[in-house]
Amino acid sequence: MQKVEEIFWLRAYGCIAVFLFHLMDQVNNYVDNLVTDFMRIPMVLGTPIFLFISVFVFAVRYDKAVPDGFIRQRVKYVMLPYFVYGFIYSTAEWATRWAEGDPVNFWANAVEYFVYAGWHGYFLIIAMQFYVGYWLFTRLRLWRVNPVPWFWLSCLISMAYWGTAYWQGVDPPGYLLWVAPLGWLYLFFLALVLVRYYPLAPDGDKAQRPMWMKYLAHPACLGLFVLGLCVATLAHLPEFTSKEVWVIPFFVLFTLCATRQLKGYTAPNWVRQINVYSFGIYLAHPMFFIATDLLIAPLSLPIVVYAVILALVSMTGCIVLSKVVNTSRIGSMMFGKQLNVAVR
Repeated sequence: MQKVEEIFWLRAYGCIAVFLFHLMDQVNNYVDNLVTDFMRIPMVLGTPIFLFISVFVFAVRYDKAVPDGFIRQRVKYVMLPYFVYGFIYSTAEWATRWAEGDPVNFWANAVEYFVYAGWHGYFLIIAMQFYVGYWLFTRLRLWRVNPVPWFWLSCLISMAYWGTAYWQGVDPPGYLLWVAPLGWLYLFFLALVLVRYYPLAPDGDKAQRPMWMKYLAHPACLGLFVLGLCVATLAHLPEFTSKEVWVIPFFVLFTLCATRQLKGYTAPNWVRQINVYSFGIYLAHPMFFIATDLLIAPLSLPIVVYAVILALVSMTGCIVLSKVVNTSRIGSMMFGKQLNVAVR
């Protein structure tokens, strides 16, 4: 498979966006205003980027047939970290609540994490559904079908899903609302559409690329949409999560624009390094945020200094942990495998 440099850029952006989004959760404990709202706008793209890449990369690499053991490998390197980190986070919450005089049953708390996916690792469940979906896509030979109409339909389905769920006040246990695939279908089909008309794809044909892709990829479209978001933010209208109706057109415009503008730009070493540690950063950063906050919160530091220390210590902790656990195969399976990205 040829390296798609744009994916290195997107993965690094997505990793940093998720990291900063949760950093803002810590900062919002001390300050919450329009400035922090504006800062969250580009960060909501982090989780969708991870899920989009999970399909795009496999579609480019495997095209019409995935290798034997495809699902088994995904279970080992995706679901095992889900249970390992889920146990760490659930146990930490159980111990914390007992220490604070708000005891909770250990097993009930574990069910909230493991069964109801009530922690930030819920995205691994969605990714696993995408892997199974792509396996079915190849087994049923669905690559014979034009993905474009399905992409537009999936956008409508995902927007209707989030809109209806919030309008009706649907609130199942944990993050079950979030892990349902209906809210993320647009990412699966967007990846298939881009691969179909991507120059490096095995059957890609740039000449037949739909005109709407060219028009929507223009930076002006993304700029106008972001301007509208800023106006809406001034009116305190949007909620800033990746599970919102407005995120769907935002992500589509962003991805089309980014893949067009980044074409031909080789990712520098710092971008590649973030790619190497990205999976570990996704999983471990809240753990370091909490530990660091316990140490520096009593110091009553200026908010900017507090945020910088939190970011530096937590990012360093994630990278060191990733290096340590990846010294063995079982460690990488349990705590997040480093990506094999060549550093120039």
